[in-house]
Amino acid sequence: MIAGALGEFVLLLLLVLGRVAFRRRIRAVIVVSLIVVVAGMLFGKYGLLLGLPWWFYYPVPALVTIALPPLVFRMTWRRTAVYLILAAISAPLIHVLFSFLLGWGEYMPFLPVPALASLLG
Repeated sequence: MIAGALGEFVLLLLLVLGRVAFRRRIRAVIVVSLIVVVAGMLFGKYGLLLGLPWWFYYPVPALVTIALPPLVFRMTWRRTAVYLILAAISAPLIHVLFSFLLGWGEYMPFLPVPALASLLG
């Protein structure tokens, strides 16, 4: 799931930054992607397992996702708006794909999506 989300996020950055800026800042893309996706998902997962309140382990990664890329890449207001729209769409999209195709509903457990296998079997 982390690999899929990481790929989706890198593609999102490529779309928002454009090919030239993306390639020029590839190290920053890698670092930001690892922080936002990998660290964010691990923080959410272990925050839940450690019994942290939901209002801490869920919004913190979301705020990092919202704030870090526009700051690091010094996005214009227009690019920031496009980034925020795509970021808001990408989380539910990957949840629906993983839930429907693989039956993995842990990404956004409050948004129930039936698995394809359960619909067919």
